[in-house]
Amino acid sequence: MKKKLNLIMFSGDYDKALAALILANSGKELDMDVSMFFAFWGLFLLRSPEHITSESKTSYEKIFGAMTPKGPEDLPLSKMNFSGLGKRMLLDMMEDDHAPPLEAFLKGARKKGVKFYGCKLSMEVMGFKEEELIPELEVVDAKEYLKNAIESDIQLFI
Repeated sequence: MKKKLNLIMFSGDYDKALAALILANSGKELDMDVSMFFAFWGLFLLRSPEHITSESKTSYEKIFGAMTPKGPEDLPLSKMNFSGLGKRMLLDMMEDDHAPPLEAFLKGARKKGVKFYGCKLSMEVMGFKEEELIPELEVVDAKEYLKNAIESDIQLFI
């Protein structure tokens, strides 16, 4: 029976998302069943910039959508962001070391079959429509997520 890895992605920070996706991809490479549950700020990682809409949204949802990251490469650093300068430095250092950007790790996880779950309540509160997020995302409530997590061998909160 395959080992199961379950990651809760609550953070909307570039470096934390990078760590989560490295773990998710590594788990798949170890032939693990990997699932990720995205709540609140973690949902920013799955936003598809080409599909963002303000249609059928409240004024608050429109403002919130305009003020928040539009996708993975738009995420700030958790520490030392310095109005984006810190992130630029990190990206330059990653490039110097031939490390792929966050979007490449997300693409790899999608291609390898990582299961992506979005928190239904978080999406409603933040005004995200399912079509604004990656197509692999399945929207579930907390109970559905917990059914999956309780069966996992490894559970991580990021």
